[in-house]
Amino acid sequence: MGHNRKGRHMKAKKTKKGAKKRIVTKAQYEAEAKAAKGAAPTSKAKPKAPAKERKPRAGKPSGLDAAAQVLAEAKEPLTTKQMVERMLAKKLWQTNGKTPAATIYAAIIREIAVKGDKARFRKTERGKFTLAK
Repeated sequence: MGHNRKGRHMKAKKTKKGAKKRIVTKAQYEAEAKAAKGAAPTSKAKPKAPAKERKPRAGKPSGLDAAAQVLAEAKEPLTTKQMVERMLAKKLWQTNGKTPAATIYAAIIREIAVKGDKARFRKTERGKFTLAK
């Protein structure tokens, strides 16, 4: 079994004598093997569960909650580095990570991608965010 350029497992499909071998992906090979045994091929992909509404936590806010609070107090768009500095100075959030700005950036981008128009944040320009109105 080898790999193709995209890193997928490849197998040479055994054929009858004199026929040309054909290369298939591992998934195709397994699906054909199941079909040959009489079982219908099944998909391994699970259906995605809908996003749940988060309940506010007691105590300190999460990184995203703290970022939203800092942006609400700020009157202009902020970078995640500026947000983190203000969050740590006001003790709204604490972290031991080496790159907290990257963590907040990724979380904000993920919220925008998942929630779309319902997200709390809007990207105003490269690297700057503001609260959605």
